[in-house]
Amino acid sequence: MKKEKGLVSVLGELPPSQSIIKLAVPATLALLAKAVYNLVDTAYIGMLNSDAALTAVGITVPLLLIMVSIENIFAAGASVLAGRQLGAGDKEAASRTVTTVVGISVGIGILLCIGGIIFIDPLMRAFGASDASLPLARDYAFWMFVAALANLPAQSLNCAARAESSVKISSVAVITGALLNVILDPVFMFDWGLGMGVEGASLATTVSQFVTFFILAWFYGTGRSVIRIRRSSFRPEWSMLKTVVAIGIPTAVIQICLSVAASLTNVAASSLPQSDEIIAAYGVVQRLILIGCYVVMGFMQGYQPVAAYAFGAKDEERFHQSVRFALKGSLVLTVLVAAVYITLSRGLILLFNRNPVIVGYGQWLLISQVLLYPAFGLCYMMTITYQTIGASGYGVFLSLLRQGLFYVPFILTLPGSLGVNGIYLSQPAADLLTILVCIFSIRAMKRTASENMGKQQM
Repeated sequence: MKKEKGLVSVLGELPPSQSIIKLAVPATLALLAKAVYNLVDTAYIGMLNSDAALTAVGITVPLLLIMVSIENIFAAGASVLAGRQLGAGDKEAASRTVTTVVGISVGIGILLCIGGIIFIDPLMRAFGASDASLPLARDYAFWMFVAALANLPAQSLNCAARAESSVKISSVAVITGALLNVILDPVFMFDWGLGMGVEGASLATTVSQFVTFFILAWFYGTGRSVIRIRRSSFRPEWSMLKTVVAIGIPTAVIQICLSVAASLTNVAASSLPQSDEIIAAYGVVQRLILIGCYVVMGFMQGYQPVAAYAFGAKDEERFHQSVRFALKGSLVLTVLVAAVYITLSRGLILLFNRNPVIVGYGQWLLISQVLLYPAFGLCYMMTITYQTIGASGYGVFLSLLRQGLFYVPFILTLPGSLGVNGIYLSQPAADLLTILVCIFSIRAMKRTASENMGKQQM
């Protein structure tokens, strides 16, 4: 009962700004810890003094984003729907939603693991692997596919924790996994340990992710949560799954578009002089960018359950207060992130590679990626909001907007005529158009929320 009172206090009684910050801080710390073990992998791989190894890891970035997108289809949808159900006072419905999604995530994880391993070579080729980088890319990707067995259900459990405001256990699980990864990386990679090289980095991350999953599974398996995961609650009803998928697709589409964009950037670079150096630099930049993404996503993980709870409770004023705070917060955070990246661009690349060619490309790639970074914050915030209010169609449109509808045409055309400068210009051009569309869509988003609140269905 105490736990349920705390749930109501955080999600339904505190001022929306306080509720969002209270949930966002631990969520952001957890995501930053997740980013840390991606960066630690990259840093240790840089110590191998092998540009081929760094290139191989860069090739796997689009694959990583695709796997995250698959995770998010169900996990993000379950988080929003369970949040609405808790706001409406239906704890049993929330438990059925989460239990069913966790079960489905286990099944999808098994399929991804088996399918990925079987088709690993053609996948690496499709993402830009050359004959030289293929063996290392294969070694790194193998353990990524094994990690899917833990990643998908862990992400679903994380989303359940957000929906019920149990963010502390989520933070503990992810941070524990990150710290373990930092410890295991050198043990698995270098000759004084197991000497596995780039494969050891991937294996260390996989072990860490399994530990994260086991911590979350223990929390929910021992009855410490508001949402209860029980075998009897596993009910894959079509209407519920349809709602979950419809809600989750926009978030998944964002990740798919990021993956497609990263893959096409690698392909565009492959036809240019010093292609391997550009791809290696871009791989470092993408992992650095994840930190900025996670800062914004952590803030939104604080915003989403508060907005979903208010929407489910039909508290229109509280919902719109949450929206206004989230809009302002996303702009402030993205401007700060961009300023840090631009100021420290060269030094950040030097942390991972000393090759002056790679450093030069990496510096300008990083600056170009964040020059108009508020586009990401606005687009992501509005996509989350459309998910929450049951207007997934426009949410899908927004999720396609930045890296799909705008970035893809630029990256397909500009490098052919401008060389590497075309790669530098593609992201700012896409971001400028994205900002304009988002600004003109804000009023429509608020109006749709008010209209849908009165006719929502669980």
